[in-house]
Order: sequence, then structure tokens, then C-alpha cells
Amino acid sequence: MGAPVMKIVRRLAVCAGVGAGVVLAPTAIASAAVTVPFQIAPAPYGNPNGSFDAPAVRCVAVVGEQPGTMTVTGGNDGGWGCLLSSEVHWLNLSTGASGSARLSDGLNGIPAAATLQTGPGQIAVAILSVAGPITPGVGTFAVP
Repeated sequence: MGAPVMKIVRRLAVCAGVGAGVVLAPTAIASAAVTVPFQIAPAPYGNPNGSFDAPAVRCVAVVGEQPGTMTVTGGNDGGWGCLLSSEVHWLNLSTGASGSARLSDGLNGIPAAATLQTGPGQIAVAILSVAGPITPGVGTFAVP
């Protein structure tokens, strides 16, 4: 090959590398942790906005921190706002795997949270209170 042809090949290789970087960059950004609120938040006494004696419950799922896992926690500052010591049931709609966990008790200044090993896929989650009349919270989340 002559020198002019080699220059063209090098330029094409550089352009292809830059083009691949532009295409792959959004994928890297999209794989960062994402916080997603539940579609239906748990509701004390059936009231999603809470009341004087029962504050609104704000649960979220954090996905993308680690492959195949999601963390259910509170959506308020510091991870507070989700039900303490409640049951979390999940179903991986992509694989059929399922499981359950318990949200932590919020003691020692650590907000309620549960990390679920769901595997990748579309995950359906339900939060059920173990104390008091609370309408369950449900949501579906894509776990990478």
C-alpha cells in the first residue's frame, strides 16, 4: 500500500474509534445507579398522602449500583421514608426467579433498606407492612 492509502486507512480508523466512543458513552452513563420511586407507594390507612398521625410513605428502588441487584429504601433525604421492618416480595418477570426480604428496622440512625439479589431483568416488587393497616406498595423496575 502506498503512503496516501495508509493515511486514509489511519483516518478511517480514528473516525471509527471516535464514532464508537460517541455511541458507547451514553451506555456507560446509563449504567450508573438510578433511583426510581414505586408506582404505587405504600399508603397508611389507604391514604397515599399520609395524615396527621401517619406520615406518607415514600419507597424507592435503587438500580444499577451492582449488576443483578436492587436496593429498596426510603425516597426522603438520607434514605428515610420507607416502612421499617416490612416484608419485600419480588418476582423477576424475565427469569421467573422470586424471593423475599425484610426492610431493616431503622435503628442506630440507619434508614430502612433491603438489598435484593434479583438477577437482571424486569422486576416486580411488593412491600407489605407487618404492623398496622397499610395498603401495600408495588412497582416494576428494570435491573441491569
